[in-house]
Amino acid sequence: MTERNRMLPLQLKCLMIMRSDASGTIRTSTVKMKDLSASWVLENPTNGDLHKLKGLQVLKLKDSYQTSKISEENVVDDHQLQEGENQNHQRASWSPVKFKRQELRQKRRDLRTAELVRQDKGADKEMQATAAIENLKNMDTVVKGKYSIWRRDFENPNSDSTLKLMRDQIIMAKAYANIAKSKNQIVLYNSLLEHVRENLRAIGEANSDAELHPSSLDHAKAMGHALSMAKDKLYDCHTVARKLRAMLLSTEDNVGSLKKRSAFLIQLAAKTVPKPLHCLPLQLAADYFVYGYQNKKDLNEEKLEDPSLYHYAIFSDNVLATSVVVNSTVLHANEPEKHVFHIVTDKLNFAAMRMWFILNAPEKATVQVENIDDFKWLNSSYCSVLRQLESARIKEYYFKANHPSSLSVGSDHLKYRNPKYLSMLNHLRFYLPEVYPKLNKILFLDDDIVVQKNLTPLWDIDLQGMVNGAVETCKESFHRFDKYLNFTNPKIVENFNPNACGWAFGMNMFDLKEWRKRNITAIYHRWQDMNEDRTLWKLGTLPPGLITFYNLTYPLDRKWHVLGLGYDPALNQTEIENAAVIHYNGNYKPWLDLAVSKYKSYWSKYVKFDNYYLQLCNISE
Repeated sequence: MTERNRMLPLQLKCLMIMRSDASGTIRTSTVKMKDLSASWVLENPTNGDLHKLKGLQVLKLKDSYQTSKISEENVVDDHQLQEGENQNHQRASWSPVKFKRQELRQKRRDLRTAELVRQDKGADKEMQATAAIENLKNMDTVVKGKYSIWRRDFENPNSDSTLKLMRDQIIMAKAYANIAKSKNQIVLYNSLLEHVRENLRAIGEANSDAELHPSSLDHAKAMGHALSMAKDKLYDCHTVARKLRAMLLSTEDNVGSLKKRSAFLIQLAAKTVPKPLHCLPLQLAADYFVYGYQNKKDLNEEKLEDPSLYHYAIFSDNVLATSVVVNSTVLHANEPEKHVFHIVTDKLNFAAMRMWFILNAPEKATVQVENIDDFKWLNSSYCSVLRQLESARIKEYYFKANHPSSLSVGSDHLKYRNPKYLSMLNHLRFYLPEVYPKLNKILFLDDDIVVQKNLTPLWDIDLQGMVNGAVETCKESFHRFDKYLNFTNPKIVENFNPNACGWAFGMNMFDLKEWRKRNITAIYHRWQDMNEDRTLWKLGTLPPGLITFYNLTYPLDRKWHVLGLGYDPALNQTEIENAAVIHYNGNYKPWLDLAVSKYKSYWSKYVKFDNYYLQLCNISE
């Protein structure tokens, strides 16, 4: 503005107004003060005193071109007032266009500030999320005593706190009750025993707080009150500690006794023939003689000694188990007509076994059933183990009443008193060249295995001059020679390495030509004679097998033979399903009620439950 225009507001009569139109052109006009509307206000009013005017007076629309408002409550010092006057002095020289630009510039600053704040908050959230993810990665989800924190019983860390409290109270109540009785405090003694009985009834079979009776907490409180009274009257540190120590020793003795009893009962259950399985051979044997099948000759006799075919040896007295081995093998065979099964059983089960495979002969495959008693060459003069089994010492070990009670020995001793060790069927595997003199190779199978793949590639494996092809079972320090043999005996120490890897019977490929060449049976006889007093190893076939085939065993790939389904419920499911042969070694055989339920289906799917004899004997899934 010109000086004249600046002075015009002082006369308070008329004003020169500068404005910009839509095109941006600056236009001026003169307006009388009285013609202005109420929306115009005078900045820096003088209240009529011209001498007090320090800045220029400028008329503006209310709220127009204002960047801030000053509250009347704010206290402004002289310095701030001077700065404000200087700013107003500068703004008085601005055009409306500059005011508009300043307003837009301020809006951009505000938007930019808001954007930076938003980005900063976003960065903070991202950092927090990254930190949370890292914390989750480093979190240890394994808790002692639990498989995982996601288990149901870990949903509430104190889910059994009341139950534990009540059990601890029962222990302390029993201790104080005994002390009270010794001090002739009969009333307190009876009170504590009554609380113990009530708490035991309240706990029942509960395994967590959720299963406790609703009144359990009241019983716990009452027991706590009773224990408090007992402590006031009877507590003596040495007396209570001595009593608790005595209770601990007594409990340990009871646990040991129960473990022995449990081991005996498991062995008994595992070796006792269930009624349906006892019924099956009886029915088959009866019909075998009734219908004259004893006169029926074997088919395909020319295949029995053909070395170009695939031959299997199965020595068993269990009809149902043997049928599963044969069925599962034939089902996965590419050329069933080339497979020959040589089954040897005892005199008691020969009729039943032969009757089953006459009526249920596998398609195209050949099955031969023999009676071990027909092997006249297998006698005590030739077979050292048979001579030992007939000795008075072995009979005394098994049958004499003055022998230590079965319940007084551990499970390690009990398993060696298994009647199967008295059966020559268990030792016949060491006479394979004599049983099958015209064969070159034979695959030995136990009756507690299931075949899941074609086994013919086993005949193509080069055993590299070894006699026995087997899967090794050693893992770290487990199942090595020192587990099976007595390395305190000099004969064992001088001839074997205690860290040598063990292997398993159950699926073994034997090279009979190499066997005869190395006279393996003579090695077996020599060591059996040296172990007549059972000081080299306990009874069984695996220890003499490890000795007989020492440095003569070729290790097969583990996928051929997976063991442990008869005792280990924690096997890898993928390994089981990918295995060519799975083995139920152990007490929990698949045909028993003791069987591990999740493994039973691998065996039962090869049982023909619609068979007449199985239904007659109530054998079902």
